[in-house]
Amino acid sequence: MAARENILSRIRAAQGRRGAPGADERAAIDAHLKAHPRGPRPPAEWAAVERFTERVTALSTTCDKVGDLAAVPSAVANYLMQHGLSMSAVCWPEYLELEWDAAGIKVEARAAQGSDLVGITGAFCAIAETGTLMLLSGPRTPAATSLLPETHIAVVRAGRIVPSMEDAWGLLRSERGTMPRAVNFVSGPSRTADIEQTLVLGAHGPYRVHVVLVP
Repeated sequence: MAARENILSRIRAAQGRRGAPGADERAAIDAHLKAHPRGPRPPAEWAAVERFTERVTALSTTCDKVGDLAAVPSAVANYLMQHGLSMSAVCWPEYLELEWDAAGIKVEARAAQGSDLVGITGAFCAIAETGTLMLLSGPRTPAATSLLPETHIAVVRAGRIVPSMEDAWGLLRSERGTMPRAVNFVSGPSRTADIEQTLVLGAHGPYRVHVVLVP
């Protein structure tokens, strides 16, 4: 604690402040945090869906567009067959009632285990600026379904694509109020370049990410 107080005291001294923060200073800080002010951002001179599609492709994520939610199983089946992948998957419960059997896919609604090769999820929202998926953990949205399988397929509604990270956090605060246990951001397949700066996909998560865009 002595080291902590020493560090904080030096910071306050560098700011031209003396002693511990008073009540007015603490109130100003609390008000600032509750207001969630946005800092300067570059202009978003693009359409959200088109920008998102462009960015996910740049991140080695494949993307498909379908006319409605009912068309998702067929699109997923085509993707799996084209890449010679397993026709068995786990999914979030909200997608279990889709016509998976008719598309030739065996699907179970549960959290993924180490032996599961394909995981199908939704997304709380998607960020156009960076091509990122925002996923919230919860009983019906287990994080393991997107993290453990070699292939992660995400169903994304076009109306849930927001321009920026700030907009994503704002949407979460307005719709949920409280934060979930975990918020995961997915920007393409897992990757690392730790060894000799050679990019390797699937280092600590899915080898591939596929997005199915629905209206």
